[in-house]
Amino acid sequence: MSSNQGRHPGKKISIYITSLIAIILWGMSYIWCDALIGLGIPVEYFIFIRILLAGVLLLCFNLVGRESIRMDFRRDFWWFLLLALCEPGIYFVCETYGIKLTESPTYSALIVATTPVFSSIIGVLVFKERLNLMNAAGIAVCLGALVMITLCSSCVGEHFVLGVILLMVAVFAEVGHASMVKVLSSRYTPSVIVMYQFLIGSALLLPFFLTKGLENFDPSVYLSWDVWKPILCLALLCSALAFTLWAGSIKHLGVAKSSVFLAMIPVVTAVAGFILGQELLTLQQWAGIGIFCIGLIMTQLRQCREKAPTSEE
Repeated sequence: MSSNQGRHPGKKISIYITSLIAIILWGMSYIWCDALIGLGIPVEYFIFIRILLAGVLLLCFNLVGRESIRMDFRRDFWWFLLLALCEPGIYFVCETYGIKLTESPTYSALIVATTPVFSSIIGVLVFKERLNLMNAAGIAVCLGALVMITLCSSCVGEHFVLGVILLMVAVFAEVGHASMVKVLSSRYTPSVIVMYQFLIGSALLLPFFLTKGLENFDPSVYLSWDVWKPILCLALLCSALAFTLWAGSIKHLGVAKSSVFLAMIPVVTAVAGFILGQELLTLQQWAGIGIFCIGLIMTQLRQCREKAPTSEE
C-alpha cells in the first residue's frame, strides 16, 4: 500500500486535493447552519431534509453509474447502523445544537477540529500506540489556544458551556464514524458507504422531524428560498459530495492521517465568516486559531513519520 502510493505521487496528490475540498465544504457548512438557525428553523427540520436529500442523490448516482449497492446484510448491517448512529445521528444533532448554543460558527468549528487530538489519545489508550513529546506538546498547544481564543470572546451564547459539551460529544462521534468507515471501505465504495449512512440516518432522524421539526411549521418560511438555499448547499455539497470525498480519504490515508485535515476547518469557517461579514475576529483570536492548527499538526507528526520505514521494507 505504501509502496504503491510512493510510485504514484499523482494519485496521492489527488487524494490530498479531494480531502481539502471536503474540508473547505465542511468549513462553509457552519456558516449555512448558522444562517438557518438565525432564521429560526428547527435543527430537526433541516438536518433530516439535508440527510434524506443527500442519501437519495447518492442512490441515484450509484444506480446511474451502475455501482453495486448490494449489502451483505448479515455481516455489515450492524456496522452501517452504528455508522449512521454516530454520523449523522449523534454528530449532526450535537454539532448543530452546539453551534446554536455557542452562537459562534468559528468557535464551534474550532472545537470540532479537536478530533485529531482525541484520535491520538484513543490510539494510545486503545491501540497501545506510543505518545512522544512532540504529540504531547501538540495537545498542550491545542488546549492553550482554545483557552486563548475563548477567553477573549465578548460575544458567546448564554449556554456556551453546554454548547461546548455537545460539540465534544460530536467529536467522539466523528472518531467512531471514521473508524467504521475504515472497516467498511475494504468491501464497499465511498459513495455506497455514504449512501447507506445517510439513508439509514434519515430513518433514525424521522421521528424527530415529524415531531419537533414540524412543530411550528409555516409554509411561507419553511419552504422559502432563503431556507432551502442553505439546505440544498448542505445536502448536495457538504453531505453528498464532501462525505463521499472524505470516505475515500479515510480509505487511502487511514483514520489518523486523514484527521490532520480537520485542523483546517476552523480556519475556513473563520475566513468565510469574516469575508461574509458574519463574524469579526480580533488579532488575538486569529493568532489563537493559527497556534491551534500548529498544535494539531504536532499531534500527528509521529504517525506520519512512522509510515516511512514501511515503504522501504
